[in-house]
Amino acid sequence: MLEQDVTTMAKKSLQLGRAVEWPHAPEEAQLDRVPNPQKGTDYLVRFTVPEFTSLCPVTGQPDFAHLMIDYAPGPWLLESKSLKLYIASFRNHGAFHEDCTVMIGKRIASEIKPKFLRIGGYWYPRGGIPIDVFWQTGRVPKGLWVPEQGVAPYRGRG
Repeated sequence: MLEQDVTTMAKKSLQLGRAVEWPHAPEEAQLDRVPNPQKGTDYLVRFTVPEFTSLCPVTGQPDFAHLMIDYAPGPWLLESKSLKLYIASFRNHGAFHEDCTVMIGKRIASEIKPKFLRIGGYWYPRGGIPIDVFWQTGRVPKGLWVPEQGVAPYRGRG
């Protein structure tokens, strides 16, 4: 498929292959999608985000998480550069762990319309308590291999 075809078929002009400014907030970030060349096949895509950061909305202190995003593509794939920019937009964003995790899952699902999506937010402890947040759309397609996310319960992750 030609680059122009991908750009035309995508929802907006892609950020891939050109310099773009870092978004200052999640609502400013553009998530790009590209056509799924294997849309007749059920398969799983996994994005691992081991260095996610956001800010505590109360104290302004940094919060850190290991995010695992799994999805079974429908008509669209999530373009990874746009995901990196979107994830980076949370660095100065104040929100609770639960809000960040679910917000990311819902935004991706609304943009790419996957057959299935799940996100695991494995948050590092502050105040001695780690918080893990999980969200998913629908059910796993029958017969789809969905491996465990592989992030152990907190015991000094790292």
